[in-house]
Amino acid sequence: MNVLIVTAHPDDMEILCAGTAIRYKLRGDSVTICHACTGSLGHMVIPPSELVPMRWEEAEKASKIAGLQHETLGVPDLQVAERDEVVCLLASLIRDVRPDVIITHDPNDYMPDHSDLAHLVLKSSFVATLPHHEHVNGECFPVVSPVFFMDTVMGVGFVPEEYVDITDVFDTKKAMLACHASQVDWLRDHDGIDVIENMRICAQYRGLQCGKKYAEAFRVNRTWPRVTTERLLP
Repeated sequence: MNVLIVTAHPDDMEILCAGTAIRYKLRGDSVTICHACTGSLGHMVIPPSELVPMRWEEAEKASKIAGLQHETLGVPDLQVAERDEVVCLLASLIRDVRPDVIITHDPNDYMPDHSDLAHLVLKSSFVATLPHHEHVNGECFPVVSPVFFMDTVMGVGFVPEEYVDITDVFDTKKAMLACHASQVDWLRDHDGIDVIENMRICAQYRGLQCGKKYAEAFRVNRTWPRVTTERLLP
């Protein structure tokens, strides 16, 4: 199965669905990770010119731990909102990956890049099916991919519909998140949190809901023709 995980920033996947990505990879699926934004504004001290390459390297290091393919759309932070060029970039990636399932942010997540990207993924996955769209590269992908929304940051306002048991891969998820050293600093200084410990607490809480030690939570985009009877999560 081809899996495409689209997040806003380089550390979002590790926080919200890395365990699921690892589970996919371990069972033999092809997993592509794409962060739309560069992470350019994610530090109190380091300027964007220095931070962008730093965050790319952190994401590369994290992806290599699990053997995942890593991409970026290269959009500056807070510039992802309903832009045609971003839709075309993402639709081109979808045509290249040809995903059986796409995982992205929930439309009600806490910051604009997350919520905007959720809508862009839905739009782009439809645009990828249009054979005569002149600004989208690659061979037309004739399938409107099923989309899952991952948990919100801290789980606020999110009612899970499906869970993935990540107990056996939790330590790998934690190691991947620890690669994002700049964000450990940023989230401590900007939001007053220990992001690694908060991730563990959220995974433990979702695990309690489904009878596992650690879990990740998702809900399904239930629009036609994306709905299926198949279990698409690992």
